[in-house]
Amino acid sequence: MERLLQTVKIAVNEKIYLKDPESSELGKRIIEHSILMIDDIGFESFTFKKLGAVIGSNESSIYRYFENKHKLLVYLTSWYWGWLEYQLVFSTNSMSNSKEKLEKAIDIISRSIVEDSTFSHINEPKLSKIVVNESSKSFLTKEVDEENKQGYFVIYKRMVNRFEQMIRDYSPSYKFASSLASTILEGVLHQYFLKEHFPTLTSCNDQMSPGKYFTDLVFKTLNQPTYNG
Repeated sequence: MERLLQTVKIAVNEKIYLKDPESSELGKRIIEHSILMIDDIGFESFTFKKLGAVIGSNESSIYRYFENKHKLLVYLTSWYWGWLEYQLVFSTNSMSNSKEKLEKAIDIISRSIVEDSTFSHINEPKLSKIVVNESSKSFLTKEVDEENKQGYFVIYKRMVNRFEQMIRDYSPSYKFASSLASTILEGVLHQYFLKEHFPTLTSCNDQMSPGKYFTDLVFKTLNQPTYNG
């Protein structure tokens, strides 16, 4: 899979950016250091002015790539889901057993993230923390419906649809496949957030991962006679 990923470009909706940051060294530096800064100081405190000072470039040059920092956050979260999607597809495409496939999918989206040398300008563990802590800010806005129509969240929605299909393949009679699929993706992020910030509100810890919790939850739910009988 590693060799295959070396030829892959994560395709993010071009409507999110003004100029593709992957098309230039400056663009890649914008992405690289925005991840480091947002992880360090948080999205609210992050500004293009601060970013420009760190990368040694005019603030105006960053605006040539992104209209505002909201669009940058949408780009980062979209890239993250696209990166996970490629891993999901490559890891499960040849699997025929529906239970093993769904188990593998849950593992991929819930395991601890390590750096991927394929994309040297992106720190995936820090980006993962940003998605956990900040991704809801990319869609909890007044503009969400219009941005949805423009396809801003298509990669995330595609991930939910992939999980939905895996759930249907394992349990065709289960009536809430789409709801369960979105619960898995959002729930994993929420459990990581609770584990980090409100540990008394979750059973997940260093010994009990969110992946173990959701594997248990999903298969106990799908194996109920009510849904399969």
